[in-house]
Amino acid sequence: MNRLPKIFKNDLNNICNNKDIYYSYHDVDMKIEDNLDKRNIMQKINSIFNSSNYIYKANVIIKLKDNEIKKQIIGKTKTHLITKDNELISITDIVDIIKNP
Repeated sequence: MNRLPKIFKNDLNNICNNKDIYYSYHDVDMKIEDNLDKRNIMQKINSIFNSSNYIYKANVIIKLKDNEIKKQIIGKTKTHLITKDNELISITDIVDIIKNP
């Protein structure tokens, strides 16, 4: 009869798993939601600039933390949108942006 090789068996004494747990549900959720909102706004801005209808300017409605404005945007930097009137609108202040036909 063929004998099978011996199998290594480790002793599992004194297992101390999960004795120290840190749980911060609210902090993590707030940060994730903020990042998702900013990512969605950047995706909306990029889709406006990458659309086939955008040549020089785009009419948009920008919802800020305080109010809602209608502007013509002509460009963007990493942190700001540039309007036709040479105004800089901070992307961090934008809550939502909608392309206005």
